[in-house]
Amino acid sequence: MLYLPAAFEPLTDEPWDEERVRERIRMIVVDTEAAYEPVQLWPASDEWDTSGGRATLPLTRLYAGAAGVVWSLDVLRRRGHAEIQIDLAAAAARALEKWRADPDRPERRDPPMSTNASLYFGESGLLLVGYKLAPSTELADALHSLVRQNWDCETNELMSGSPGTMLAAKAMLDWTGDERWADAWQESAEELWRRRYLDGFWTYPPYGKAPGAAHGIGTNTNVLLQGGDLLPADRRDRLPTETAEALARVAVVEDGLANWPMSTDDCRELEWQDEIRLQWCHGGAGVVASAACYLEEELLLAGAELVWKAGAQPMEKGPSICHGTAGNGYALLRTFGRTADERWLERARRFAVHALDQVERWRELRGRGRYSLWTGDIGAALFAADCLDVNARVPVVDYL
Repeated sequence: MLYLPAAFEPLTDEPWDEERVRERIRMIVVDTEAAYEPVQLWPASDEWDTSGGRATLPLTRLYAGAAGVVWSLDVLRRRGHAEIQIDLAAAAARALEKWRADPDRPERRDPPMSTNASLYFGESGLLLVGYKLAPSTELADALHSLVRQNWDCETNELMSGSPGTMLAAKAMLDWTGDERWADAWQESAEELWRRRYLDGFWTYPPYGKAPGAAHGIGTNTNVLLQGGDLLPADRRDRLPTETAEALARVAVVEDGLANWPMSTDDCRELEWQDEIRLQWCHGGAGVVASAACYLEEELLLAGAELVWKAGAQPMEKGPSICHGTAGNGYALLRTFGRTADERWLERARRFAVHALDQVERWRELRGRGRYSLWTGDIGAALFAADCLDVNARVPVVDYL
């Protein structure tokens, strides 16, 4: 069995209506702005975002906190999907001030390691967002120091490891032209390449070799390829083919459908803790979304077809990118970007409508929205906006 049907809910029958989608995006923005408080920023949503209640409020990080919300609102504003009333630069500065006085959560040195230098869970994400909104030498210098500090992080993945801070370094190189960012990127890339196994995978301690997007081979490959000429040509030429071959070796294929295990160390065992993951962070949706550009097309379509067949993530996982309906929808949107087959765009838009519906259902239950880029409402709004704009890229990972 490639997935557990009972773990998903049927997709909505509501048709795609561009004006209705635009209005719902605006509604999410209005609710997000209404929930903002200049000192306390945004309220935390649940134990997932607060690390089981261990995080210090208010949350500030890029993954689930003020930096991610601010970045998302800025993207929606720049692309004409919202008029923003709050001072985003001031919100970013307040988030950084709060982080420096009392980080959301302490560093974790036992696997899976979480460092205060990381992009998603540490200060690097706050500095990058702050610099984008209000560039300064102080912010750039501080971010550069953290990228250099994170070059050998043991996680070898996006969220806490060097691939995340390499994204920051490449963005700063593109924005500033300062060659010190190229040097910092290459320092991290060299160590990341050294740790790559002959089978094409990296180890994500303590879970092993991961195919999924949050901690896996496809995202690491994309981060290296986004370096362009910073990555030596021989590595740049080999990497897509070798990653595609590695993912093909560990795919679990049945009747023209495909999924991937959380860890290749479990060979082809899909079930983990009584669940078969089929979401962005772990499983086939993330593999398709991260490897869409180079995965063998028959396997790409098999993975995307499984996402479509399964339907929407349940309300417990919600409309989010990380493990929710929007994240699975990005697999379909990225498949459209690879194939130009309008069927996949139509399917992605169906997921977007469902995710927006889940936002409204959860708001009715909670009495307010959920304020987080990777786990909340604003991520669903970004996915809907990407479906409107036919932008087949995943936020942060593919564009900053």
